[in-house]
Amino acid sequence: MADCIRFIAALLAGGAVALSPAAAQETAESSAGQLEATVLADGLEHPWALSILPDGRFLVTERPGRLRIIADGVVGDPIEGVPDVVAQGQGGLLDVELAPDFAQTGQLYLSFSEPGQGGTGTAVMAAKLETNGNSGQLVDQAIIFRMNNFDGSTRHFGSRIVVGHDGNLFVTLGERGNGARAQNPADLAGGVVRIAPDGSVPADNPKIEGWAPEFWSIGHRNPQGATLRESDGALFAVEHGARGGDELNLVEAGKNYGWPEIAYGTNYDGSPIGVGQAQPGLEQPIYYWDPSISPSGLDFYEGEMFADWQGDLVLGGLSGTVLVRLDMEGNEVVGEERLFAGTLGRIRDVTVGPDGALYLITDAGNGQLIRVARAGE
Repeated sequence: MADCIRFIAALLAGGAVALSPAAAQETAESSAGQLEATVLADGLEHPWALSILPDGRFLVTERPGRLRIIADGVVGDPIEGVPDVVAQGQGGLLDVELAPDFAQTGQLYLSFSEPGQGGTGTAVMAAKLETNGNSGQLVDQAIIFRMNNFDGSTRHFGSRIVVGHDGNLFVTLGERGNGARAQNPADLAGGVVRIAPDGSVPADNPKIEGWAPEFWSIGHRNPQGATLRESDGALFAVEHGARGGDELNLVEAGKNYGWPEIAYGTNYDGSPIGVGQAQPGLEQPIYYWDPSISPSGLDFYEGEMFADWQGDLVLGGLSGTVLVRLDMEGNEVVGEERLFAGTLGRIRDVTVGPDGALYLITDAGNGQLIRVARAGE
């Protein structure tokens, strides 16, 4: 609540997150009335992830390897101390996630494509952010996780970081464009891992013969959105299919989500994938898209601006160039609403702000930070 009060006070005072009256706007009709999408900042180079700082400023990663603070429409100078990344293909600086005690400690986590023996792989850095105006530096950096079996692929790194209720971290990992890796339980590609904040393996991780100890689940293709449901700590993730078959999954301990043995969709050349859409012992998605929208970024709506959306999921679409709301009843999707289709660009990340508005970033050479709110709010 204190963060929300500071955020709204900043808006009213014309502070760090005040909206520019000259900002470009798009409108869309929705189940919650007319929405306005207001550009808060632009000039970002392929932004990948967005977090809102306790004081209402925005922290954004750019895939080429920069971390920036945005305030009052101004994109700050790159923060020093970020890890070296391989910014090729889908790789680069990826997710940023604040630790629960960030307001006191400045602790955060970054995922990125790390150079190493054999090529590249997804890794996670823990660090503390020290700000100096709209810039700053990372200190006390430590690589707390890196996947095994680096290779030369520039595809399917994942990678989202979610902090669980117990403080442990979930990290989603793509299968690097090699589906067989997602069914190899000793290979960390194509899975979700769960690690402690220092990178150690929690004692209550699944203990399944042959599985790498970091694994929480396996059989994923390229999960680029993940979030926690606050009411029960359940982990949800969205992942890219091939030609069709994007999935929303409830990601549970010790389960195999099937890629590439089962899938909704086909290979890009139209040939079938695996054995079909179902097989005993392999989990079904709770929702899927065919044709694909390339889902990326995912959050539960828990704000006050859109009362009827409480407990629903919001996410972005890259190839779909769309903002999506999934109407949730428990673990079931009972409806889908598509907003701003084709008007905002490739939506890479979505987060719910403390004021109840949606904040998103667009993946482009001139990427934007956008606020979506009810018209007039």
